[in-house]
This record gives sequence, structure tokens and C-alpha cells, in this order.
Amino acid sequence: MTSLFITATGTNVGKTHTTLQLIEALASKGLKVGVYKPIETGVTHTAPDATILLEACQKVNENFKDLNPLDITAYTFALPAAPFCADIKHTIKIEKIIEKYHTLSKLCDILLVEGAGGLLVPITKDYTMLDLIQELNIKTLLVAPSRLGCINDTMLSIEALKARNIDFDWCVNLYEDREDFVKVTQPYYDAVFEGWWSVEDGLKYQLNSLL
Repeated sequence: MTSLFITATGTNVGKTHTTLQLIEALASKGLKVGVYKPIETGVTHTAPDATILLEACQKVNENFKDLNPLDITAYTFALPAAPFCADIKHTIKIEKIIEKYHTLSKLCDILLVEGAGGLLVPITKDYTMLDLIQELNIKTLLVAPSRLGCINDTMLSIEALKARNIDFDWCVNLYEDREDFVKVTQPYYDAVFEGWWSVEDGLKYQLNSLL
């Protein structure tokens, strides 16, 4: 069993969109894909991201068919905020997150773990998403946006991953300012990152490097 952690430069960048594409692409290679959303905030009645991910997973992995969205999350909170802020009663235990990761790992060939927000989003006062990635010791896919100003956010996230010696790849989700991206952002990526790719155009060609 292998795993891949899907993170992003921030919130509303496209982690769930990318994870859904990965489920489909990996399943087409004959792999039993599993999903895990350790923490989801902004949850009132049901966890929307976990629900979408689970429904996609259930179509390709019978081991997940009897699970419900809460089975693939460790914690959900009503406040749409960073986990530490949403967890107003300070109930989060990292051990529970790790334990559920290992439980779900047994049900699949590859477990896709979708983070919340960006790398330095606090889970507890002293523990971030980046700490979780490092503790799980799994490869990471960083999703970057295409909007104006994304270069700075992308470079900061890349530097953070490199500083922890985390094995990672990164891609661009071309969903915002797509036409301007070619002029205001792509020239830098072309000059500095040979072989950078987008979710829309390059994911299926990058699967082997992500496994």
C-alpha cells in the first residue's frame, strides 16, 4: 500500500477537484483507491468534501462501499476556519488522525489523503498540516492556483516542503485567471521549472511519478 497527501497553497485552490481526478486516473490503472479527509471544517449536517470524495471512491473500491463520510474523517467542525480555530473545545488528538490513516490504508492499494487549507494551517497550537505530512512520511502533491499573485504562494510552499525534506511534486489548477495565466505567471514557471504541469493537461502523464 502506498499513499499520497494532497495539499495546496491555501484554501479554495482545488484540492478536492484534484483528488477526484486522481481517483479516476488511478482507478483506470487497476488500483483500488482509498480516500481520507483527516479534518473538515465548515460542516453543518454532512461533510461536503468527504461526501464527494467517498462517493467517487465507492465507485472504484468495494472496500469503501459500506462506509459513510464520517468514516473517512477523523474530525469535523462547524466553523469554517483553520482546524485549531474551529476546534473551540480543543478536542483534536493527533493520535486519532494517525490511527484512522492506518485503518483506511488497509482497505486500498493507494490512499489519497486530502489536507485542509495550506501547509502551515494549524491543526493544534503546535502542530500544522506540514507536521502531519512529515509524521505520515508520505509523498505529497502540492496544488497551486492560476490566479495573479500565485507565484509567491507557490514558491513559499515549495520552500516549506524542501526545508522538511519531503518528497513532493506540484501542479497548477488552471481554474482562475486562466487566460491571463499564460502572460503573467507561466513565463516564470517555464523559465524555472522544466516539466511543470497542470491538473487539467498533465495529471494522467504524471501518475507514475506520484506512486
